[in-house]
Amino acid sequence: MQATPQGGIKPWLLLSPALTALFFLLIIPTAFVAVYSLWLSSATGLATREWTLSNWTSMLADPFYWAILWQTLRIALEGTIGCALMGYPVAYFLARCRLRNKSFLVLLLLLPFWISYIIRTLSWINILGANGLINTLLEALGAIDAPLQMLYNEVAVVLGLIHYLLPFMILNIYVVLEGLDRNIEASAASLGAPPFRVFLEVTLPLSLPGLAAGGLLCFVLGAGTYVTPMILGGPQNAMFATLIYDTIIIQLNWPMGAAMSMLLLMLLGGIVMLYNRFLGLGQIYKSLAG
Repeated sequence: MQATPQGGIKPWLLLSPALTALFFLLIIPTAFVAVYSLWLSSATGLATREWTLSNWTSMLADPFYWAILWQTLRIALEGTIGCALMGYPVAYFLARCRLRNKSFLVLLLLLPFWISYIIRTLSWINILGANGLINTLLEALGAIDAPLQMLYNEVAVVLGLIHYLLPFMILNIYVVLEGLDRNIEASAASLGAPPFRVFLEVTLPLSLPGLAAGGLLCFVLGAGTYVTPMILGGPQNAMFATLIYDTIIIQLNWPMGAAMSMLLLMLLGGIVMLYNRFLGLGQIYKSLAG
């Protein structure tokens, strides 16, 4: 029986809508930003079409940008670790509970996506502010005499990032845990392993692809956000995306902002490539698909 030849033009025709959207919505805008980064900014705020590397050289030679970039990666990592520590128990509960309305619990997990990210971030002011919920309760209990300063610092920024990114982490871990074969855990238990050892040696290693996927997604999204540090942080907690926002919107320096955007894009892209090199994104995709 003769095998049917693989390939041809049909797969490309099927992929053409996605490839077209990718080309016009991602590749062309990124190319425009790259071109802008090689122009100069005029006094009026308009870009002058003079090809130069001055934006790149001044940015790369200034330690200030590297300090903000390092701070951005550190805060994003702290938020990712917080999401992992808080998200895994929730995902494990959702995957292992035998409630009839489990789908309703998952729906509740998706509710934050229906609320504006800015509104969710602003809600922390009513919780951590001088007249917020925590200070009001502590003063009512007589624990403090003056309100505590809990806003406009790195802790507030990390809390805001965890609030924003936690559903992404929980969903990635939940999908993997829900797809695990329960017979593997039952076999380990039948061989005499206590529940905690079954979790450490069977469940946790098998769920690492979901944890890795959630960690990568939370880190990239956290490093690229500017709303959370702008609302909950102070000048000393600025992140690189906030710096880009100020450069473009306030200073009207589009070429420099474009160069900074490309630097952040290349850095996060390099992190994803290293992630793929040592951990393997293919294994993550297989686990999430299975």
